[in-house]
Order: sequence, then C-alpha cells, then structure tokens
Amino acid sequence: MLDQTPKEIISRSGVCVNPMKTCQPVGALYAALGVHKCLPHSHGSQGCVSYHRTLLTRHFKEPAVASSSSFTEGASVFGGGANLKQSVKNIFDVYNPDIIAVHTTCLSETIGDDLNSFILDLDLPDGKYVVHCNTPSYVGSHVTGFGQMVAGFIKYLAKKEEKSDRIGIFPGFVNPGDIRELKRLLKLMGVSAILLPDPSDALDGPMTGIYEMFPEGGCGLPEIRAIGGVRQALALGTLASKEPALVLKSQCGVETALIPQPMGVANTDAFLRRLMDISGQPVPKELELERGRLIDLMLDANQYFYQKKVAIFGDPDTVTGLLSMALELGLFPIYVATGTPGEAFVKQCQDIIAQYDVPEAKIKASSDLFELHQWIKNERVDLLIGTSYGKQIAKAEDIPMVRAGFPILDRYGHAYHPLIGYHGARRLAELVAGALMDRYDRDCADEDLDVVM
Repeated sequence: MLDQTPKEIISRSGVCVNPMKTCQPVGALYAALGVHKCLPHSHGSQGCVSYHRTLLTRHFKEPAVASSSSFTEGASVFGGGANLKQSVKNIFDVYNPDIIAVHTTCLSETIGDDLNSFILDLDLPDGKYVVHCNTPSYVGSHVTGFGQMVAGFIKYLAKKEEKSDRIGIFPGFVNPGDIRELKRLLKLMGVSAILLPDPSDALDGPMTGIYEMFPEGGCGLPEIRAIGGVRQALALGTLASKEPALVLKSQCGVETALIPQPMGVANTDAFLRRLMDISGQPVPKELELERGRLIDLMLDANQYFYQKKVAIFGDPDTVTGLLSMALELGLFPIYVATGTPGEAFVKQCQDIIAQYDVPEAKIKASSDLFELHQWIKNERVDLLIGTSYGKQIAKAEDIPMVRAGFPILDRYGHAYHPLIGYHGARRLAELVAGALMDRYDRDCADEDLDVVM
C-alpha cells in the first residue's frame, strides 16, 4: 500500500487514511489509571474497551485494566442505564476500587445516555465514588479525551478550600518516565505539588512476582480534593491540560497558567523559572550542571544536526515540544503535523518557528500519515520523529527515524525514559545524532567509514 501512495496531493475532507491519532476513550482510560485505586469503566460495548486496553498495554508493556457496561442490542435501543447500575455494583463487590471513572463511547453518546443522572441514581457504598466524562470517539482525539477525564475528576471531587502552600500540576499526556522526571525537578526546586494524574508505578511498576490490580502509585482521592485549595496550578501542554485548568479555575477559583511541555532547553528553562518564582529558591547546582552537559552534547554533535530536514508528527503538545528541541539542535523542521484537530496548534508552531532563521515549514492539524507521506514524496527529509506508525513511511522512503511520543508499539523501554527536562532533551539529542550517524555510516564509502567521529 505504501508503495502506491501517490505523489499528487488531492484535497480530502471526508476520509482519513492512516490516522495520527486514536479515539478519546483511550486518553480517558489512561488518565483514570493515574488515580490511585481507580478502575476505568467504558460505558459501551466490550469490543470498544478491548481495543483501548490493547493499545495502552502494547505501548506501556503493562496490563491496562478497565471494565465495561457490555452493551448488547437491548442497551443500544433502550439505553445503558441498567447496564451501568449493574456494572457498578459488580465492580465494587468483586474488585473493590475506591473510585470508578466512567467514560462514554460512540454508542452511548449516539443514543444519548445521560451519565450524570445515571450516577446520581446509584446507591454507592460508603466511601466509594463514581465520576464520569463524555468522550465520543468522533470528536477530538485521545489527547482531548485525556483532558476531559482529568476535568471530570475535578468536577466531581475538587472543593474550594483555604489556600495551601502546594501547587497543582496537570502534567498532560506524557509517559510515566516524564512524571518521574517532573517529580525530581519539583523536589530539587523545593516545590510541593499535587500531580493529576500520576501514572507512575501504575504503568511502569517493577516486577515483583505478585499481581496487584491497584498498585501503590497514582494521585489519591485526598489529593484530588485538596487540589481545589492549591495556591496556583501549572497546566503543562496547552491542549491536553487546558480543560482541567479551566474547570479548576471556574469551580475552585485557583489561578492557572497554561505553559508548554518542558521539552528542550528553552521550555525547561521557562518551567524552572516559574518554579523559582513559586519557591523563592534559586536553581540548584545539580540542574545547572545537567543543562551544561546537554549544551555540550548539542555542540559536540552539531555538525550532524546542522540544517538536516526533519518531519515531526504525533500528539500536539508533544510535537510542539519536539519542534522547539529540533530547532535548538539546528535541524530544519520541514513538516509538522498532528492528527488532533485545533488551529491553535498551527499558530503555536508558527510562533515557535518564527524565533529562528529557518525555511518556512508546512504545518497542519487534523492531518494523517497518508498526507505526510505525500508531502515527503514531493520533498524528502533527512529524518522522521514521531510514533511507531511512521516506520512504514520510513521504510518506504528509506529515511531514518527516531521514535517519540504515543504510541510506541514496536520498541521497549520508551515509557520509562523522559522527554521532558534536561535529561529528556539529552536523550533526544543522543537518539537524533545516533540515527543520523547510523545513516552516514550505512551510506558512506568504505574509506570514509571511520570509528572516530
């Protein structure tokens, strides 16, 4: 199929070919797994949740647990209220979570199920909770579904309280490795924070030989309630974290700031400056040295980065972070694309590129990999940066590729390693340099194949 991708680009609006995104419930399920003793629940058919669990399991290489309302023909016609009521009873009786996080699917949204009224009618055990969010698959993407679920936790549980010394952090749709790096940065800067959600330990736990449906990790219910009393909140990623930030501000009066994911030098610098303002503490020597090592690596390998053409694709918040880092390395971003809709993404990328003297890039939201492949057929690039689905283009066009973002299905360990912070930027710089140098070694003449670079 990829060999038959035509070079001529024809405008399409009614069909998506080889998408760059997946559906909202995937993001909602992932967000719920970042809350302690929470069981995600898919209000729809068993087939839907099976796919969502499978995708997350393949990326994290960890079991992604979730339950389902198990719609049949009857529920599809008469509504799924009875299914949800029975499901909730069974879940608390058998699995005993503290909270069930319900997200909708195409089917339940299309027939018009009113989840809020269903939940109000439930007879819940003492100390147990059910929250929900609306996530039809035909709207948005897994990134917006993630934000809707985080906002759902706030709507149901967060209360306006007297301001504490802590801050709130909405980390956005990132890997557990990013969460661990974020916690390390906060600790070094002396900032106490509530992270919602927190998938570390839940989806990157150690092998102990004992299966636990609800691992020790995750943001707990007391923390979700307390987030209504933080002195301010930082929403990392201007799309995934925008909805929970707005809900927290309107419901609890907490001042929030939308900032880019701290990927690359400039974004990490800006994030640390915000933490300095919050804590009143200077950046510790340890982080200064990390930044210096990163800059040293970027300078050492600059001859391999300089003016290499790159295509970047994936989730919008990740792509904008990768774009910033690519420009700092000296790469020329020729194509920048995401499957998630929203023209704010295009404007944000244009603003980032405008800071550099580089050629004009083609930037698009609501794009797909078929279109990206056509662009590359018209003007080749030296490197692809994106998810596992780009490997087919990389093979068809013989282009080196660096895997970053979600999902990474065909490699191991990516969920453990951060992209954020100076550590994440250093790893990304190493991956990019390695991919370009491997290509040089493969293509160069025998007399130019040197072991010293």
